[in-house]
Amino acid sequence: MTEAPAPESTSSSESAPRRVVVTGGAGFLGSHLCTELVARGWHVVCLDNFLTGSPANVAHLVQDPRFQLVRCDVTDFVHVPGEVDLVLHFASPASPVDYLKLPIQTLKVGSIGTGHALGLAKEKGARFLLASTSEVYGDPQEHPQREDYWGHVNPIGPRGVYDEAKRYAEALTTAYRTAHGVDTAIVRIFNTYGPRMRPYDGRAIPTFIRQALAGEPLTVAGDGSQTRSVCYVDDLVRGILALAESGHPGPVNIGNPHERTVLEIAEDVLAATGSTAGITFVERPQDDPTVRRPDTTLAQELLGWEPEVDWHQGLRRTVSWFERALVESA
Repeated sequence: MTEAPAPESTSSSESAPRRVVVTGGAGFLGSHLCTELVARGWHVVCLDNFLTGSPANVAHLVQDPRFQLVRCDVTDFVHVPGEVDLVLHFASPASPVDYLKLPIQTLKVGSIGTGHALGLAKEKGARFLLASTSEVYGDPQEHPQREDYWGHVNPIGPRGVYDEAKRYAEALTTAYRTAHGVDTAIVRIFNTYGPRMRPYDGRAIPTFIRQALAGEPLTVAGDGSQTRSVCYVDDLVRGILALAESGHPGPVNIGNPHERTVLEIAEDVLAATGSTAGITFVERPQDDPTVRRPDTTLAQELLGWEPEVDWHQGLRRTVSWFERALVESA
């Protein structure tokens, strides 16, 4: 892990590979983005301070000459020599376990870190894409959630540090677009699952899979009637990169528009793992959204995007990855 060197000179700018900076690139979503970008021929500079990400998530890329891993806290500085065509800002704690444990860091990366990443895009004349979240809608009073819905957020509740960090990041991104002419985009990411999720990150699907594989009862919050729309990570990455290359400013919802109750998700995990441990019900967290489903009309019309991976197929892939990961870590 070193400072990212400038790209080699080339006789033709048209033949030069495109170069992208991914902040938080060693996290769950960031690492999948880095993998796909390298596969598409991009030169990728991955910035991460490993607060919630891990070098193991990008270990398969480190020997590739098109990939550079740089240890960097974007709330301190962002410096990347050489040309940059695209900045994908994904640095942030994203699970409730993380942002409740790291409230100040979450607020700082959403504010100071976003400012530094936008400053890099401005300096390089690069397109900038902010990874925002469905959490900007809070516990929504509009269902499904469209991009023009302003949300229903408790700014001083336990989830407020994440919700408001992302809402501020959206405002700052918009200000850089209008005041500085930076080519920006905002993607609002809904619940996503897949390989490389951490077993103890507190989100429902990895928690359920970890518990099922350990023979423990699955802990469902409340009565499990609250709904979630879950998107497989490969589909999400396709949507994000389609927006990044579209030139559209967003915000654009990317997620699966098909709802499932949390209880149904838990039951499907039991079936996929073959677990007979059953389900136990626990107290529901404060400000836990009752419903959460994206209206993806804009993504379909603007980007030609819709999810392709069936829920049960994606769940089997995820369970298989967890089975291997837990064996390797034992």
